[in-house]
Amino acid sequence: MAAREIVPGVDQLKALTHPVRVRMLGLLRVDGPATATTLATRLGINSGATSYHLRQLAQHGFIEDDESRGNGRERWWKAVHQATVTGESSVPDTPEGHETLDAYLQTVVTIYAQRLQEGIERRSSLPQEWREAFGLNDRVVRVTPAQATELEAQVNELIDGLEHDAVGEAVMFQFHVLPQPGPDQER
Repeated sequence: MAAREIVPGVDQLKALTHPVRVRMLGLLRVDGPATATTLATRLGINSGATSYHLRQLAQHGFIEDDESRGNGRERWWKAVHQATVTGESSVPDTPEGHETLDAYLQTVVTIYAQRLQEGIERRSSLPQEWREAFGLNDRVVRVTPAQATELEAQVNELIDGLEHDAVGEAVMFQFHVLPQPGPDQER
């Protein structure tokens, strides 16, 4: 079983500033072990590029060989952790630390936007009950940083509780905590 989470250092985080690597790692975490060929097909890229990115993820401690699978010709990979945790306290308070965190977050946001687009494109083919459950939400409320942190922790706790049930469809929850851009940012 994979460890719960990793708080990557700057060098590890640099390895995750490539969208293909973040997507591969996500697939290995959600769908389980896979070969380079399987991942190449899922991602629509060639197996040589896939193998390169897998080696980079392994070199930085995000994935490892799944020795319980394969037949000697196939190399199976598995995620070492279930989640990557980042934030201001996870990187050194240096220009390099902040730039690396920002580059990683830009990569994650790009992937989130792609996933949302894919969800919208797929929506019409979903069964009625999933079309009704489908939701996008951008509520804005006034809170302090401490309140925002507490709310995020509560939402994550609710989702963690659902993970233990393991029934139904795999559902992605994207939850973002950021100050609303606009003229009142100076308050």
